[in-house]
Amino acid sequence: MLKILMLEDDEVIAKLLIRFLSQYAQVTHIVYPLEALELLDEKKFDIVILDLTLPQLDGLEVCKLIRKVSKAKIIISSARSDINDKLFALENGADDYLPKPYDPRELYARIKILHARQENPNDSNSKFKLDETQCTISYEGKVLELTMAEYQIMQLFLDNKKQAFSRSDIANAVDSHRFDSGLESINVLIGRLRKKVEPDYKHPIYIKTVRGLGYKFDG
Repeated sequence: MLKILMLEDDEVIAKLLIRFLSQYAQVTHIVYPLEALELLDEKKFDIVILDLTLPQLDGLEVCKLIRKVSKAKIIISSARSDINDKLFALENGADDYLPKPYDPRELYARIKILHARQENPNDSNSKFKLDETQCTISYEGKVLELTMAEYQIMQLFLDNKKQAFSRSDIANAVDSHRFDSGLESINVLIGRLRKKVEPDYKHPIYIKTVRGLGYKFDG
C-alpha cells in the first residue's frame, strides 16, 4: 500500500487530507520536522507532503534535509506563492509544488503520477529520451521543438508508459495549462504533439486514444 508522510501544522487541513487520502494510502501525519526526519531515516515512505510554514524549521530547509535521508517523492503543499519559494524547493529536492487552497483530488492525481514515475523509470531503450535538467525530449537523437505544455505532457507519458490518463489528469499534471479555459484544449495539445512525434499523425502509434477516457503512450 502507498505510504505517505504528511508534514502539516494546520489540524483542519491535515484532517481533511487524511480523511480523503486514507481511502488510497497509509498516511502518517507529523507536525514537527525533526520528528519527521528521524522517521524518514528509519522507515521507507513513497510520498512526502510538505507544508512550508512549520514549527522548528522552515519547510524549504526541511525539503533539503529530507532529500539527504530519503528518496521519497516530495510534494510541497503551501499557501506561500512566492516564485522564489517554488524555484528554491524544486531546485533542492521537491518533485512538485501545489499552492493552497486546492481540491484533495488534485493532490491525489499528482501523487499517482509521481508514484507511477517512481515505479516505472524511463526505458533506456526507448526511441524517446527525456532530459529533465534541460527540459528537452529527443526522438531518435533529435531534440523535439516543444512548447512547455507539450513538454510536460510528453514527460507525463514517458514517465508512465502504457498508463491511461483522462484529460483532467493531464490538465492537473501540466502547470502551464492550469489557467486554460477548458479540457478541450488538451485534445488540441495532443493533436499538435502527434504531428511532432508520430511518423503518420493520422494513424498514431505512440500517443493512443483510450475510448471513453483519454490518452496513453504506447511507445
